[in-house]
Amino acid sequence: MKIAKSTVIFLIFVLMLSVFVANVANLINVDSHSANNTPLYKGLDDTEPQWLAPKKYQITGTSDNILWFLQVSDIHISIFRDLSRITELREFCDITVSAIRPSVVLASGDLTDAKAENKMGSGQIQKEWEHYQQVLQDSNVLQKTMWLDVRGNHDNFNVPSLTSKENYYMNYSVQGQRHPRSYMHQITVGSEKYTFIAVDACLEPGPRRPFNFVGVLTSAEADNIAKYVQQARAQGGDYIIWFGHYPTSCILAQCPGGVRSILGRYREGMAYLCGHFHMLGGAVPNMYTLQQAGFLELELADWKDNRMYRLGAIDHGQFSFIDLKHREWPVALITNPKHALYMMPQKENLQSISESTHIRVLAFSIAELKSVEVQIDEGGWWECHQVKGPLYVVEWNPILYKSGLHLIQVRVLDNDGRERITTQPFSLDGTRLSFRILPRMILMFNISHIFQILFGTMLLGLVVPLCVLRLFHMLCRNNKMHRPRIRIKVFHWWLRKLWILSTVDRLFFPLVLYVLYLPVGPWAIGEIIENRTGTIFAWGTWVGTSYLPGSFTYAYGFFQLFSFHFPLTLILAHRVDQRLHLMEKPSRKPPTVLALLGRHTLFTALIIMQTSMVYFFWLAYGTLAMILGPMRTWSIVLAIVLWYQANRMPESCLRSASIVWSSRSSVVQSTENENVEHLSSDK
Repeated sequence: MKIAKSTVIFLIFVLMLSVFVANVANLINVDSHSANNTPLYKGLDDTEPQWLAPKKYQITGTSDNILWFLQVSDIHISIFRDLSRITELREFCDITVSAIRPSVVLASGDLTDAKAENKMGSGQIQKEWEHYQQVLQDSNVLQKTMWLDVRGNHDNFNVPSLTSKENYYMNYSVQGQRHPRSYMHQITVGSEKYTFIAVDACLEPGPRRPFNFVGVLTSAEADNIAKYVQQARAQGGDYIIWFGHYPTSCILAQCPGGVRSILGRYREGMAYLCGHFHMLGGAVPNMYTLQQAGFLELELADWKDNRMYRLGAIDHGQFSFIDLKHREWPVALITNPKHALYMMPQKENLQSISESTHIRVLAFSIAELKSVEVQIDEGGWWECHQVKGPLYVVEWNPILYKSGLHLIQVRVLDNDGRERITTQPFSLDGTRLSFRILPRMILMFNISHIFQILFGTMLLGLVVPLCVLRLFHMLCRNNKMHRPRIRIKVFHWWLRKLWILSTVDRLFFPLVLYVLYLPVGPWAIGEIIENRTGTIFAWGTWVGTSYLPGSFTYAYGFFQLFSFHFPLTLILAHRVDQRLHLMEKPSRKPPTVLALLGRHTLFTALIIMQTSMVYFFWLAYGTLAMILGPMRTWSIVLAIVLWYQANRMPESCLRSASIVWSSRSSVVQSTENENVEHLSSDK
């Protein structure tokens, strides 16, 4: 039985797709890594895993063993745009912090915007840092709580070194003077100690945007983090909350296993709290996942545009949180029973919840609370009573809810008439919910690898087809193969155009060699940092003697190939095909104005778009980088030369293509194919 070539190709495609999907599923799978007997590592210096059961608590109606805190991220204080970011941050520090009274507030990076008025230039702006410092001082927030801030990539734009005068974080932040990079802060509440460790993955030196998007955790910084953990353990620390600006998918770590292996190997580490992605412009809200190492990773939506903040708590060893909109009151966080989606079997003891005696709720408002009530599975409402401060409890019988998923609601009413109902699922038998696929992929993939794959795929897609078609052309000319016949007209149409393009040496070689140059040669030479010349490659950036590994550069290269070189190739292919048609059927009439406009419109639009990209690049890195810019500026020159060649080159350049693709050769080949078919049928 004969099998069609299309069927074989389809089966191979399905097989490759299945392998890819299986690998993706394994990468983002968390359930197989969540058993209670999964080994946890004690520290970087230990090589053997130990089986560590999470601590079991007696959860009752007392106010013991509970701590709560706030997080805010991506504030982006700007002197050019949206001054309400500043005024509402002052309101947050004055009113919200006063109402919630957290033990700490985590400010996880991008404290200032550091973007020029034209939105493309970047660098530290002292006035923005002064506003940040002034807000904290005027609101007296430092007398109300411990403010723990850490740098983001915007706080690192155009910063040559930690000790440079451009590093305003050192002088205007709360922690910068004592802790220029990662640091640890420990709090004792009752009988337990809670450790907050800031993870600073900013590049050093810090280039101007856009090549300052992905962070790097050096081996030295990883060693510092390990020392903080050992120090916390020596002081009797029970739990660790990691926080930083970059998600783990956006951090290059110079150590085996990456940053997740560092954060996940400590049994005390509960969650890693970050920002940076801004919910991808609102497209991916609630960007949360449980990493395979056993800890939660929770990206917080930005303050900049969305005015979001996070309330987190550790209650009897159970970590809970809720993300909130500024000015929305009352606020309620159910800490027992915990939300089923955010359970961490490696870190938390489920038995503590299933044997607890009380439901526990943290409730806050800017007015005195009138009532706090809870309801389970559409049953009756139970009135909670206040224990101490914001903690409200009510007795319950967990045995009634020992199997499956259940729904708990808390209704909070204050004396000003504001009401808030908060709902969450819970489980006492380990029944789990699944995180959404897209947030899991974004937080569990390696962004740098994705950028590299996109760049590499685009590069191969621009080089390999032209080279293969050129090889086919040589075989056809030597009568070693027939020209392929494709029934789908669109595919046949573009096969012809690209085939003809591949035969024109003065177009083929520049197009291919330019693409092959991008992975190896410099893209630009200029002031990557003000007054410091650097060289940008696909694989990294050199600034003086400092090397910054490539990551976002690959995304930038992909965009260049996809938005400019790919359409340029298609435009040139279409034009040489038109030239071949004119060779076969020359027109005696000169082209009309409309015909000339139609011929040059797409190319002109492409050049205009690329010129705008060169302008933005000039705003970002200056005149030198624009002049010495093979990737952006020189590509315009190359495109104009190739377009001129496509329109003015002699017809002799197309004779090789005409041998295979002229109307006469098509008729001859069609006749030959028909003869072969007749002979086969006769046999």
